[in-house]
Amino acid sequence: MRLAALALCAGLVAAACADAPAHAVPTDMPVAAEIVVPRVFARRSPDSAARVVRVLTEFRSDFRPRVVLVLETRITPSGAQWYRVSLPGRPNGQRGWIPGDAVRLRRVVNRIVVHRAARRLEVQRLADAKVLLRAPVAVGTPDAPTPLGRDFYVQWRFTPNDPFFGPFALETSAYSRLSDWPGGGIVGIHGTSQPGLIGQAVSHGCIRMRNEDVVRLRRLAAVGTPVDIVP
Repeated sequence: MRLAALALCAGLVAAACADAPAHAVPTDMPVAAEIVVPRVFARRSPDSAARVVRVLTEFRSDFRPRVVLVLETRITPSGAQWYRVSLPGRPNGQRGWIPGDAVRLRRVVNRIVVHRAARRLEVQRLADAKVLLRAPVAVGTPDAPTPLGRDFYVQWRFTPNDPFFGPFALETSAYSRLSDWPGGGIVGIHGTSQPGLIGQAVSHGCIRMRNEDVVRLRRLAAVGTPVDIVP
């Protein structure tokens, strides 16, 4: 059963990134990277002797494939390829270097930008910054704010079972003090069963969208899509 679940999740990640073909070496940043070894040490610098800042496993605790966002690449004097990646989880904003042979790369084409004060979400095409989607959102309350930060990313996409989250949801790598999301504060981007609250600061950190807007977002945000949350 576990092997079947792993195979299913791997297929789902591939489907989510079907519009983002894999590349051996990135030419543009950022790119998504799916971990393909049982575990990899994210280090403070691109050096196998550098301090470990995080241990990443091939699969998450829910057996879904683990994806990170590559921000920078470097080739060492020995010829080894290293990638600087955005790391999920608390504290927000952590970065680490992982060896290139530990991941399979996938191009991403868009970036999600959430303007927290304006309570607006945009999807921008990376190639030319063209805005493909602009929509109002609800954000976290002052006591449980949606966290600010750049180069968060989409970790997973799914259809929720609970109508509270609407018809579609994205799980991001950002964490809030407390969110409506399972998993202890993960910030999600999702639809809503309460559209009248859109435009307000009412959530526990998640970003809520009108259902018709989150359905449009679905075709624009593959796993690995970078997410910026700005003031």
